[in-house]
Amino acid sequence: MVSNRARALLAGTILACCPAPVLAQQAPREADLTARLAALENQLRALDAEMTILRADLAAERQKNAPALPATPSTPIPAQLAVQAPARAPASSGGTTIRIGGFFKSVASFSHTSGGAIPANSTGRDFYVPSTIPIGGRSDGTDYEAHAKQTRIVVNATTPVEGHTLSGLLEMDFQTSPGAGNQRMTNAYAPGLRRGYLAFDDFLVGQEWSNFQYVAALPETTDYLGPSEGTVFVRQAQLRYTRALGKRLTLSVAAENAATVTSAKGDATLIENDSDRLPDVTARLSVRAGAGELSLAGLVRQLTVAGAANGSDDAAAWGVSFAGKLPFGPGGRHDLRFMVTRGSGIGRYVGLNLAPDAMLVTTASALRLEPVDVTAGFAALRLGWSGTLRSTVMGSYQKIGFPDGLATPAATDRAWSATANLFYSPVKPLDLGIEMRHGERGLVSGDSGTLDRVEMIARYNF
Repeated sequence: MVSNRARALLAGTILACCPAPVLAQQAPREADLTARLAALENQLRALDAEMTILRADLAAERQKNAPALPATPSTPIPAQLAVQAPARAPASSGGTTIRIGGFFKSVASFSHTSGGAIPANSTGRDFYVPSTIPIGGRSDGTDYEAHAKQTRIVVNATTPVEGHTLSGLLEMDFQTSPGAGNQRMTNAYAPGLRRGYLAFDDFLVGQEWSNFQYVAALPETTDYLGPSEGTVFVRQAQLRYTRALGKRLTLSVAAENAATVTSAKGDATLIENDSDRLPDVTARLSVRAGAGELSLAGLVRQLTVAGAANGSDDAAAWGVSFAGKLPFGPGGRHDLRFMVTRGSGIGRYVGLNLAPDAMLVTTASALRLEPVDVTAGFAALRLGWSGTLRSTVMGSYQKIGFPDGLATPAATDRAWSATANLFYSPVKPLDLGIEMRHGERGLVSGDSGTLDRVEMIARYNF
């Protein structure tokens, strides 16, 4: 409806637009002007009714096409990290929550090696890889390295489905294999897959840390890994089931991708045979002890080499690993982390594949696999000096036991390292760290080489 105020305003506007003499001359036509005002008023009423109908239709259309979003997300997350996607699941399912995280990391290091230089673009320049410590070179090696390859991106998605939880994770960085980039001009490096899996409640399928590895025991370090020779370290495809056996007890079992790695007598080269017939089977029991946790893991494997002209062979392999993280001190500011691993035929699982799984013995008519023993471990003490300052000291060791008569003089017999670092976090997302490491690798022949490295990092976690 058009109000009296609007009517008066309209009439006043028309009168203002007409000169006074003209109005005086047209006084007899007053009735005609009144009729025109009445017609204009009717048109305004009709236009107002049409706009009301259009607004109602538009509101109904928007409500009909709006995505069904959950009233309350299952896990609140910061707005800047969350993207709420339209629900494509049945009406009883909630929307998908997507989280993006990771860190930006820059690294600079100075290294000195006693037995020659580490080759250019080797992973041993980027982080501590015991097998790359040179031995027997004519002169010492010294190098400076700076990169941002370890920058990491993590994308996680979670969808409630009929009272269950469906989730997935993708994690990648740029620490690719040697030869995938160079330092000459742009320092361009391709992204590499670290983890990629989907999970439905207690089941997980995809690439994840091996169930044989207790990730929480890994100490804080500027390096990519830290106590490399002493720790289990594997990421691979698997099918895993995890079940809580009580408030403090959790059991997880997994069937994991198999890959038999061998060496031959007289040749220290590691060969991945890719002829396995069965997955590796792992089980891990985790026990919460106060604020800490202990882990006992087991591994059973069938090593296989097949397809050669002189036949094939299988060998049984096994491993046991005990690890833990035990906080102590005011507010749990300090902690002790450790891992001890023992096994036969588990070389690729320990120390970045410092040892082969087995020695391959060949004759004119047959093949024979002889598993290689591995004993490894590390301990790390973390001290939280204040809310912004902390440090870790750690020691790591691995001893390799070859079958009698099959050891190659140039093969690695043992490796150890000692490390100390200091971290400062002026604000919570920012870490500045400096670390000093001494590492040594020894051969079956008795020769050895050392590495001394000072490393600095700046890391912004998001």
